[in-house]
Amino acid sequence: MIREIKTEDYRICYDPATATVSFVGSLRLSGPAEYAPITELLSEVAQGELTKITLNLQQLEFLNSSGINMLSKFIIEVRKKARVQMAVQGSQRIAWQGKSLKNFQRLMPSLQLELLV
Repeated sequence: MIREIKTEDYRICYDPATATVSFVGSLRLSGPAEYAPITELLSEVAQGELTKITLNLQQLEFLNSSGINMLSKFIIEVRKKARVQMAVQGSQRIAWQGKSLKNFQRLMPSLQLELLV
């Protein structure tokens, strides 16, 4: 069953058939409390018996430091499960992604980073 969190500013959708979490829009939430529903969704994904998880960020126009922190914690949580592969899909046309997404590879060296045009 596809899970979705949707507001006027963003949409986050988890498709269990492909184990892909897609982010669309702008995430400018303030702090962990406002990110809690998203953190909860990501935590559920990490708890699953998956061999590969994909984060599709290609349509995420903006992500603030609290959001980067949330995704970093998720990647660390996944890294602890040695059997799970992680892929992050980003876009070269969105400025923050080129800089920030590379840092996720420092957290999880086996992470596959795809920056698409």
